[in-house]
Amino acid sequence: MNILLIAPLPPPTNGMSLASKVLLDGIPQFHRIKIINLSKKKRPNSIGDHFKRSIEVLEFFWRVILRRRNVDLVYFTISESIAGNIKDLIIYLLCVGKLDKIYIHMLGGAGMKSILQNQQLLRHLNKFFISRVRGVIVEGNAQRATFETLTSQERIHIVPNFAEDFLFIDELIVKNKFDDVLPIKILYLSNLIFGKGYEELADAYLSLSSEMKDKIELTFVGGFQSVTHEMAFLNKIKNEKGIIYYGKFVAGKEKKALYLKSHVFCLPTYYPYEGQPISILEAYATGCVVVATLHSGIPDVFCNGKNGYAVEKKSVDSIREVLQRLIIEKNTDLLQFALNNAKQAKEKYRTSIYTKSMLSILELNGQKNESDS
Repeated sequence: MNILLIAPLPPPTNGMSLASKVLLDGIPQFHRIKIINLSKKKRPNSIGDHFKRSIEVLEFFWRVILRRRNVDLVYFTISESIAGNIKDLIIYLLCVGKLDKIYIHMLGGAGMKSILQNQQLLRHLNKFFISRVRGVIVEGNAQRATFETLTSQERIHIVPNFAEDFLFIDELIVKNKFDDVLPIKILYLSNLIFGKGYEELADAYLSLSSEMKDKIELTFVGGFQSVTHEMAFLNKIKNEKGIIYYGKFVAGKEKKALYLKSHVFCLPTYYPYEGQPISILEAYATGCVVVATLHSGIPDVFCNGKNGYAVEKKSVDSIREVLQRLIIEKNTDLLQFALNNAKQAKEKYRTSIYTKSMLSILELNGQKNESDS
């Protein structure tokens, strides 16, 4: 089968590019694949950056024109910003004769929901194209609901995200981690940009008493929206011995080591383009208690009181209350959350499960077509 894959691939590594890479690596070699890499070379911060991004997008369109011929299937990860959605609509138009061969994949969801609710023209244009594609793949029920008014239910497929295999640990390692929870080590690992809740998390820690602060070690990992934001945050935490800014990016063994020494993973996000964060599933695989908002696709993989504790969006007070609760919680109670999370990850969120589901939907599991012989 001839496949056109229109998706972001690492670098940079993020939830979308990692999911695309795992799928690409899992496609049997007898299929012929053409790739159009949608990854952004850098986050636009200036007029020059936006101009360069516009040139990149025009290059994407040209590649679609060149590579759309003689394909049997198109896999396409769609965007959820207004500008990104306009780009997607143009790609649909360029592939208008092949809409019945296209599977679109929504890795996210909250942004698309906002577009469909608030942008009437874009809603009608999206419905025109999406009602004609072969299938829609989403991460969970929250995203399914977004597309139910655009296409028939049988064309919508749910495939949860995953954690990479090297992150999974044994039950004994989880138990050993919780032998000592003083200080309780909390990890934030995501982009440090507006809506991710990192400022609220830091402010919640800063509002604790000195006695409470001494019982917490809070580590931040992630890239900032700009140098200005980075300097402001580092200045805010510079006198706090219990807050560590680890760096902009970690991967591989270094990332696993950070999760392994952490008792709690915290992501108090209300980010407009949030979907089902892979970082939460990574925290499960490494035996962490999770603190998160019930935002976008998170409720599909996170249950308050089962996987950890839910906090309110944009609420420093809510996060502070949970931090205090974590400090006074019994080790055995936190351990039970962690063990449950590790078990859930092994049962539901392996890359093998993800790849098998994706290949089944895309009908790429079978034997080589006779026409390809």
